[in-house]
Amino acid sequence: MADVKTAPTWHGIPRQDIPWYPTVDPETCIGCTLCYTTCGRSVYEMQDNKAEVVNPLNCMVGCSTCATVCPVQAISFPDRDLIWKLEREHKIFKVVRQEAKEKMAKQEAAKARAAAEDAIAKLIIKTRFEVAGEFGEKRFLIQMEELIKGRPFDFVNLCLRVPTVQGAMEKTPAFMSFDVTSTEQEDIQAFLPEVRDLIRRNGLTLVSENKL
Repeated sequence: MADVKTAPTWHGIPRQDIPWYPTVDPETCIGCTLCYTTCGRSVYEMQDNKAEVVNPLNCMVGCSTCATVCPVQAISFPDRDLIWKLEREHKIFKVVRQEAKEKMAKQEAAKARAAAEDAIAKLIIKTRFEVAGEFGEKRFLIQMEELIKGRPFDFVNLCLRVPTVQGAMEKTPAFMSFDVTSTEQEDIQAFLPEVRDLIRRNGLTLVSENKL
């Protein structure tokens, strides 16, 4: 038996009160399995190379795709007047309109959530810089401190690599990496041009800049 779980009602009508499901003529069925593979609700199973309806109430009310694709017309359904009559008798459109509102609300919420996630994904809150040049007099570090003073930004994970201590004292070019980040988890894109300008003004070379 199939394990598909269907709703107990169809727009408020108990599903067992709706005799909408396929009937297979075993004499006509050629066992092509098209209905079995086409149906996504596990209505059918194949027995002795014939299609059998094993879960009739799993059938979606109003759907007749399997009958449409059957190459030998071995599948039949009740007349569609049955459904239209049920719609009138049970006055389902009040229920349907409410269901439509709920569906639209979920879709709008999903769109809003996707838009928010997309906006967050586009934010840059941390960027790694790699810079080469002469850092011996430490003026660059002092200017970095002045640049972020009183602002929601910071320089973190600073790493200065020099060939030798003596070389640093003699102003030998060295390599520095650091991360620019927001202390308030906000976008830092507007701040990055100031960092690039600071690097340029100190005669340093920007080796790389990568969003983290």
